[in-house]
Amino acid sequence: MNVNEHDGRTEQATDGAQVSTGTPNEKAPAPNEKAPAPDAAIPELVIISGMSGAGRSTAAKCLEDLGWFVVDNLPPALIPTMVELGARSQGNVARIAVVVDVRGRRFFDNLRESLADLEAKNVTRRIVFLESSDEALVRRFESVRRPHPLQGDGRIVDGIDAERELLRELRGDADLVIDTSSLNVHELRAKMDAQFAGEEEPELRATVMSFGYKYGLPVDADLVVDCRFLPNPHWVPELRPYTGLNDEVAGYVFNQPGAKEFLDRYTELLQLVATGYRREGKRYVTIAVGCTGGKHRSVAMSEKLAARLAAEGVETVVVHRDMGRE
Repeated sequence: MNVNEHDGRTEQATDGAQVSTGTPNEKAPAPNEKAPAPDAAIPELVIISGMSGAGRSTAAKCLEDLGWFVVDNLPPALIPTMVELGARSQGNVARIAVVVDVRGRRFFDNLRESLADLEAKNVTRRIVFLESSDEALVRRFESVRRPHPLQGDGRIVDGIDAERELLRELRGDADLVIDTSSLNVHELRAKMDAQFAGEEEPELRATVMSFGYKYGLPVDADLVVDCRFLPNPHWVPELRPYTGLNDEVAGYVFNQPGAKEFLDRYTELLQLVATGYRREGKRYVTIAVGCTGGKHRSVAMSEKLAARLAAEGVETVVVHRDMGRE
């Protein structure tokens, strides 16, 4: 990603929730503190985090443009307080995005405690994590001639390693991971718009991404499907110039033994997985469908799979990462 902001902040999207206050288990408000009304609407909360240099500020600006109330570099211990203030705003602050970066162990501990506090109060929150390869991060820091915030007296790669280790657990808890290694600013904004521009948050959003194994696995994939068990149209001279978007290529792929059965059974598996994701509060999933070059089989399978998911009520975006790359 050609992002020249390495101290930028990340943004995150989340569902709204109604939380009743004043229950016996809640702390009584301080004498000079006004407690939120029992029917106060808790704002939607998105926590944006990720690697320094991965485009957090770009993501935050995109949410701000979409009408979110964005708080940059808020200490994690203050996140619950921010949510309470939003609940008292009488609907004026309906969506809050908090950008956090982790620069020390105690900082991370505070974030973990804040997330536990939000969960105890039944506040629905989503975590957006911006990821990028070491090579891309080094290139971005060097292009602006700035040190990594955690490198100290070491090298940029030392700071990246330290930050990646600190963020490992948070990345695992993220609802949405966006790999910005090969994205420019406009492409990152397009991804954010696709996830958060809608008026209503769908139950589950899926990105079905075709890719070529020879170009590497997508690092932001939740599930990976391998289509290399099917004959490759590349070896059919009249089909080689075309892609899986071509009807003849798609027909060739799905006329192969096992192709339709694989699509049927994997769709059934995804229905089971989607039910579990919803139950666990995960709202975003990236399904990577791969073949050798990302041109024929994976493209055709991705299109069919996305259509099946859409028919099941899953809002689906199709991305062909490597099509046209050869």
